[in-house]
Amino acid sequence: MQVNTTTSQYSASSSSSTSSAGSSLDYDAFLKLFMAEMKNQDPTAPTSSTEYIAQFATFSQVEQSMQTNTKLDGLLSSLALSQADGIIGRTLTTEDGSLSGQVTAVRIVNGGALADLDTGKSVVLGPGVIIT
Repeated sequence: MQVNTTTSQYSASSSSSTSSAGSSLDYDAFLKLFMAEMKNQDPTAPTSSTEYIAQFATFSQVEQSMQTNTKLDGLLSSLALSQADGIIGRTLTTEDGSLSGQVTAVRIVNGGALADLDTGKSVVLGPGVIIT
């Protein structure tokens, strides 16, 4: 964080923490930034309390959205696993007919579900896949 002491302006640089999903501002970093803002504000023109409340509300909304996304990812993975049981042992063929085989296992990866075939190949389960 850089603080300009003559005008009490600040700018954050590398005040974020790294998570597994990438760079994000966590709650502790937000509070540190917020406290630095309060300490370094111009005493003759302090920031209004409504601006502080708006900052907290915005951060809270972003944090809730991130938690919702995490829960939705878990739900989608769970749904994909429950549906995987129904295709194991069945024959899978790609739309163009280039790959075909019996499904021996289904794996859930970041890009979706992968079906492992008895031929040793893996096929992404999605549009264009025919299961019989």
